[in-house]
Amino acid sequence: MIEAVLALAILAVIITAASLSFLNLAAKYRLEKAVGEVRTALVSARAKSILNGRRFRVRFGADFYRIETYDENSGLWIPDASAGIEGAAVTANNAPVFTPEGGVTNMATIKIFNGWGAYKMTLAITGRIKIARLPS
Repeated sequence: MIEAVLALAILAVIITAASLSFLNLAAKYRLEKAVGEVRTALVSARAKSILNGRRFRVRFGADFYRIETYDENSGLWIPDASAGIEGAAVTANNAPVFTPEGGVTNMATIKIFNGWGAYKMTLAITGRIKIARLPS
């Protein structure tokens, strides 16, 4: 009887340790998913700009992004698409504007972070996206 109780206690400790490591991994994967979503939004806006021959920009909030297109007639930015970003927060120093030639007029540095860590995404004038994990 004592052996069974001891075995169950050891098993409980092992399960607790394993579940804590899985919880930490969940934050990591949520952050990586958010980085992928932001990158996809930038690539999508650039592709739309090239294909449609119009300027597109991406604006960021703390937990969302919005793709907008510029209407030459009204001089206004019209919402095209938007989505929430779950599991991470986003800050950006600029709203990048993609030109029909594929370049960017407002280069941006975007930081995506949560409790697990942070990534920095930089957008070059050519439209190239560079992603780097920031040290903890």
